[in-house]
Amino acid sequence: MLREKEAVVRRAVILLDIIVVSFSFFLTFFLRRHLHAFYSLDLIPSVRVLAEMAAPIRDYFIVLVLIVPAWAFSLYFNGMYNSLRTKGLLEVVWIIIKSAFFTTLAFGTCVFFFKLEYVSRVFFIMLITVGMSFIFVEKAAIFSVMHFMRKRGYNFRKILIVGTGRRAVRFIRKLEEHPEWGLRIVGIVDYEQVNVGKIISGVEVLASLDKIPQIIERRAIDEIIFLIPRTQLGKIEEYLYVCETHGIDATIAVDLFDVKISRLRQTDIGGIPLITFATTPASEQQLFLKRALDVIVSGLAIALLSPLMLGIAILIRATSKGPVLYIQKRSGLNGRKFVLYKFRSMYKGAHGKLSELTGKNEMSGPVFKIRNDPRVTPAGRFLRKFSLDELPQLFNVFMGAMSLVGPRPPLPKEVKQYEPWQRRRLSMRPGITCFWQIGGRNKIDFDEWMKLDLEYIDNWSLWLDIKILFKTIPAVLTGKGAY
Repeated sequence: MLREKEAVVRRAVILLDIIVVSFSFFLTFFLRRHLHAFYSLDLIPSVRVLAEMAAPIRDYFIVLVLIVPAWAFSLYFNGMYNSLRTKGLLEVVWIIIKSAFFTTLAFGTCVFFFKLEYVSRVFFIMLITVGMSFIFVEKAAIFSVMHFMRKRGYNFRKILIVGTGRRAVRFIRKLEEHPEWGLRIVGIVDYEQVNVGKIISGVEVLASLDKIPQIIERRAIDEIIFLIPRTQLGKIEEYLYVCETHGIDATIAVDLFDVKISRLRQTDIGGIPLITFATTPASEQQLFLKRALDVIVSGLAIALLSPLMLGIAILIRATSKGPVLYIQKRSGLNGRKFVLYKFRSMYKGAHGKLSELTGKNEMSGPVFKIRNDPRVTPAGRFLRKFSLDELPQLFNVFMGAMSLVGPRPPLPKEVKQYEPWQRRRLSMRPGITCFWQIGGRNKIDFDEWMKLDLEYIDNWSLWLDIKILFKTIPAVLTGKGAY
């Protein structure tokens, strides 16, 4: 709502963050250079853990060049600069912690690729810690100054509300709960002309809709917010023009439909403003980072695990007839078909015997799973136990058909049997691991599996992906629910 007016403040805060991170670098270098002086105090006799830092500061300027944009992009992509007026201090702390993690990940990747072994690990840990501390102090100072100014009556936006219904009441109560946002309601305008003079949620109804020009001329108004039913939208066009001619911001609340799942997203195509009701995450920045993480991690994993994959290929060819890879068509993002790669874990011709085993299916729904499938080879049983048969899907991730984390890709024939609510799991790119993978796999029935996928979609964040990746490691090593 206030993005345009906050653009200058946002750029100033970004610049301030860059200055703070740069200062943290020079302070950290000074502290690390003189850290060995602590030993002269002899507080812990005969203990010398850290060596003196002999490298000149010019050797460490590469760290400054990498760490400043890493912090800036991490803070930006984690939402630090969105809605500065309406952000809480605890939310800021959490963003700083996440940003520190992604900064460390990005810098570690640069160290690996550019062979920066000379950079002291102690120095970098100190740099991240000092940077986090200084950024937090800076943000706390900004919050303190903003709150102090608003208590003194400064930095407020004066808004006029059009509408007297439940949405207007809900909006007024939300502003009362958050005085730190600095939004002060001047009054209410009634589009139905029946509540003029009344008090609604502690705010006076000043006039009817046609009196907006007079109110603007008599009072200082920064913004008019229209909170009216969609049936009344046709009545406000001329008043949008009034706001335009007077140079006053006009905002229309667009929660016009009682949707249960979708999130509203504003966009435009060719200059035509549009409102999208999306059931998938709207943060293009985080989705971009998710894809970048997929490419980096899958690329590194392919390089590091190639000897293991070669060994598995030799094992499969040595123990059973048939190709090394099992290639199967699956349904991906929004039903797109793609070719999925797996190490073959069944005997050749196993697919033709599926009809003979249909009655033994141990899973509900359209999927087929049995614990002691006679079609699985001894080597394949071992590969499935520890999910080693899934390793070729790293190539699917690298090429973009899949992600590291996401709902498992179904067979097209399974999708045809889905109920409508289950099809929503196709709204995100399929993944190698997911809630189902870390929660017990084949021990979870089909409906619960679908609900876990939808829970993942509804609560998705890059941080959630990282947590699932870390939880996947013990799940794979124990082989829980795999067969």
